[in-house]
Amino acid sequence: MMFHVKPETVTELPGDLGPRLDCFAEILTRWNGRINLVSPRDLPHLWDRHIADSLQLASLIPPGARLADLGSGGGFPGLIIAIATDADVTLIESDQRKAAFLREAARAAGARVTVLARRIEEVDIPPVQVVTARALAALPQLLEWSSRLLAPDGFCLFLKGRNVDDELTSAAADWHMAISRLPSRTNADGTILKLGEITRARHSERATGP
Repeated sequence: MMFHVKPETVTELPGDLGPRLDCFAEILTRWNGRINLVSPRDLPHLWDRHIADSLQLASLIPPGARLADLGSGGGFPGLIIAIATDADVTLIESDQRKAAFLREAARAAGARVTVLARRIEEVDIPPVQVVTARALAALPQLLEWSSRLLAPDGFCLFLKGRNVDDELTSAAADWHMAISRLPSRTNADGTILKLGEITRARHSERATGP
């Protein structure tokens, strides 16, 4: 089974990962005619633009980690990570139709996931080691959602684009964190942010009353 990371690059996937991702891609393509999981113009580039982009996070997940994926939508990156690793993944997606897709795709691809069809701010789960998100919200909002879900030694993995520096500057006003930046292997303008030791800045904790 061969896998296109970029149109000019081919990487072989180990074991049964290729067929399981093929299964996921087939189901997504079928469901995409009924609900908007990815843009129709992206379907010809599903592997390099979406699957490979998400798959590059798999090697950053600790073995057996508990993971929460925010705004899972079409399964990126959370369901792809679940297919590629042994992580215990919770997919959070408020859209009921997309949540139904995630359950069906996970079942067909043999991925161990829990799908929560709720708003992120309403979710109550035990602390997780990793929080992931892709193309969901600006960094300050992601940190607001993630901070209450993370275990004390946990970290976030966010796939970001060309505005990452502006987002980091904006987030620094209210959050302290250890920042690692990794270049995306699938997007020349992309960055993988690994954020740990996340704490709210002291001034942002002050009461808003008189």
